[in-house]
Amino acid sequence: MSSADSPRVDLGALLVESGAVLQGHFLLTSGRHSNVYFEKFRVLEQPHVLSALCAEIASAFEGKVDVVAGPTTGGIIIAFEVARQIGLRSLYVESVDGLKMLRRGASIEAGARVLIVDDVLTTGLSVHETAAAVRLAGGDVIGVGVLIDRSTQDPGFGVPMHAAYRVDAESWADHEVPDWLKAIPITKPGTRA
Repeated sequence: MSSADSPRVDLGALLVESGAVLQGHFLLTSGRHSNVYFEKFRVLEQPHVLSALCAEIASAFEGKVDVVAGPTTGGIIIAFEVARQIGLRSLYVESVDGLKMLRRGASIEAGARVLIVDDVLTTGLSVHETAAAVRLAGGDVIGVGVLIDRSTQDPGFGVPMHAAYRVDAESWADHEVPDWLKAIPITKPGTRA
């Protein structure tokens, strides 16, 4: 069954039920502050939730790509699942001395159409780094797919982007944090390798 044949589900409800949507004062991996945090690992540990979100991405890019690539850590599982649903190969971009690159003998055929996937989009840094590694390896980035888009500005990918779920979740730089949010103790979730 292709991803287009999958039944429609309420992705927002799935995210809430999975425990992925948290409220409080969070210092995001981007360095910005927010009152909403998406704990991607609550999604990644529940195959039915992840599959539903990845089906949204797969259906948007099916027939348009040759390979799916994602950054470590969460992007590995997302790349695998989107590629599985489309019937393609998946690749993973890892950090080596602060730079993203293909490793472990992975390669991309010159000119291959590559879909970059990631978990939560805030600033787009991980996607930009992954795209740079894919281009360096000879791939042609033709699209970006994310599980959750919480960005407030155009991330400037220069290719079509599709989010399985879009949410208005404001974030602030250190000097912009509103007083009501400053009053809540900061939690620093997430990782940035």
